[in-house]
Amino acid sequence: MDKKIVSFANLFDTYQAMGLPVDGISPTGDFTINNLKTLHPQLPFSSLGYRPGYFSFLFVKNATGQYTTDDSTFKTMPGTIYFTNPGHFKSFVWNTLEDVTLITFTEDFLKENVHRDVFQEFPFLLSETVSPRVLEPEAFAEFELLYKQIDDAFRGPSQYKQKIIGNFFVILLLKIKEYFWSDYNPIYEGNRSSQIVKTFRKNLEAHYRQLVQGKTDKVYRVQEYAALQGLHPNYLSNVIKSKTGKTVSTWIMEKTITEAKSLLQNSSLSIKEIAYLLGFSEATHLSNYFKKNTGTTPALYRKEAAKADL
Repeated sequence: MDKKIVSFANLFDTYQAMGLPVDGISPTGDFTINNLKTLHPQLPFSSLGYRPGYFSFLFVKNATGQYTTDDSTFKTMPGTIYFTNPGHFKSFVWNTLEDVTLITFTEDFLKENVHRDVFQEFPFLLSETVSPRVLEPEAFAEFELLYKQIDDAFRGPSQYKQKIIGNFFVILLLKIKEYFWSDYNPIYEGNRSSQIVKTFRKNLEAHYRQLVQGKTDKVYRVQEYAALQGLHPNYLSNVIKSKTGKTVSTWIMEKTITEAKSLLQNSSLSIKEIAYLLGFSEATHLSNYFKKNTGTTPALYRKEAAKADL
């Protein structure tokens, strides 16, 4: 089934592939806001399964249906607010649709118009446990006021349009944080339920097994690990740092050192052979790397490990 799942970089490409109207959607913009009633002329509508390369907020004032993200399916009803982020499987169904506002945006938009360190202030943007919330009409009206102001700014002529949208968007994010995410702990999610973290760690282990078994001589960096999950490297880096407290580079370094120690202690391979297995072009490169991160050299580590085994 997964072979049929396609990825889309933006809303324009997503809706065009589904045969939906795209006249009001920018094909290149980092930010869109649309009332979906104009984009879904025929109901009911069932989407194909896909992976968006963008973030989205959906504000359902009056509609019914459902949406699926990864392995979870949720009902959509009046008062529903839900959020999705890049890379996860998604599909949706609309049975009735009178008033629904969809906002999509990219990481570039967030960093240029909200804050460079936006994921530190709003870590829930990297959340993978994204259950929808259904609000009472009074609470939903607070969000409606904000997204209508954003829509007015988006369609207005101001030369400061992006900054105005960015400022309204900060208020919207703060409101969402207050209502839904005040107790969100990314490290807890990273330990317990993050599929991206789990998959990254599984891929890390699998790749190093191939390296030490001599089945590959290519050392993966963040770009390769991101590509394995269909994610942008920056997005994977932000998720891993936010949810584990360590960068992708730190994970790779720790795994490299662990494997080097194991080979030094448990094999008769020369330091040069170990260096090549772990992707270093010269034994001296491994020695410098090992000493920088452990405070000792591979030769001295092997010698001390041998003494400890006596």
